Amino acid sequence: MDEAWDAYQNKNHLLVEKQIGDSKNWVAPLSEKLMIEIEILRNSDSKFNDLDNSVLYAIYASRRAVEKAGWSITDNFGINIGSSRGATSLFEKYHAEFLSSKNASTLSSPTTTMGNISSWLAHDLQTHGPEISHSITCSTALHALLNGVAWLRSGMADKFLVGGSEAPLTPFTIAQMKAMRIYAKPSVSLSTVEKTYPCRAMDWQKKQNTMVLGEAASTACLEVGIHDNSMAVLEGVGYATEPLEHNISISTDALCFQRSMKMAMGTINPDEVDVVLLHAPGTVKGDLSEKEAIDKVFRNKIPSLTTNKWKVGHTFGASGMLSIELAILMLRYNKFIRTPFHPSTPSPKKIRKVLVNAVGFGGNAVSILLSATRS
Repeated sequence: MDEAWDAYQNKNHLLVEKQIGDSKNWVAPLSEKLMIEIEILRNSDSKFNDLDNSVLYAIYASRRAVEKAGWSITDNFGINIGSSRGATSLFEKYHAEFLSSKNASTLSSPTTTMGNISSWLAHDLQTHGPEISHSITCSTALHALLNGVAWLRSGMADKFLVGGSEAPLTPFTIAQMKAMRIYAKPSVSLSTVEKTYPCRAMDWQKKQNTMVLGEAASTACLEVGIHDNSMAVLEGVGYATEPLEHNISISTDALCFQRSMKMAMGTINPDEVDVVLLHAPGTVKGDLSEKEAIDKVFRNKIPSLTTNKWKVGHTFGASGMLSIELAILMLRYNKFIRTPFHPSTPSPKKIRKVLVNAVGFGGNAVSILLSATRS
């Protein structure tokens, strides 16, 4: 997390133009250093050779999270890691092979099933607790967190590893986003100002959609109680789904977010929330509808608002947990990380409570309220 915090100290984004399929597209890939480590992981065990990057990313991130939490294999913790798209690279590889040969590879099914991620994590981490995988589009990671909280509250587990993993930088996945006309335009179509920040997440004045895909895995270790190495307190969770007027949209005032934020805050005064970390994918309607929901929920005292997608891209099923990471870092260092588009936004004097939002296709919003471990 120290490396992530260092990266947030500047206004440089991690987006690059890269050849994906037949065209160049803005994307946020893992660093070369991390990809080298992923390849080392892949080559460390022959069983890993045929796994999709979404699984390897999850294994890499989860090993580090469990080590940092001080968990051991005797803890038998639960696992809930999801993905919006799953094994994108392998799906496209095996489908191309099928179109060419009319035959399917032996491993085409077991290596692309959605349950693959948590199953491989349980194998790698040698835990015998419950293992769950799911896809709830872009709110997948925060739904995993909801599930973990439910297991802990039920008393059926006292530790749960939760999160999301996504490796969506493939030709077909990006083509799908471009077909919906929500993807950022290539640099040749952008002005000098727009080239500086190709993803303008939380820029309320933008006139075109600017979503950029990124790849990542992010996981968190949940436990009952506060411990010496606890990084934040999970104060409240909220969720809501709204009837859709369109397959990919939510209402103009994001009723689902209004409901999920209110549920997460529960009985606390909204004025106590210092920061809201928006989902804000960089689309015109998506960003503005979430802002409208925040205006309606907080009314007279709007918290400081921020997002990280202008910097790391939209990582689909992993995005909510990357937002949780940024929230924890702001709580830990008591420093507000703003977007480049709102330089005059006042920073809170003290960051005690942060509300994190995520929503996906289908209007399935999740809000998580975090607070510092110490006042």
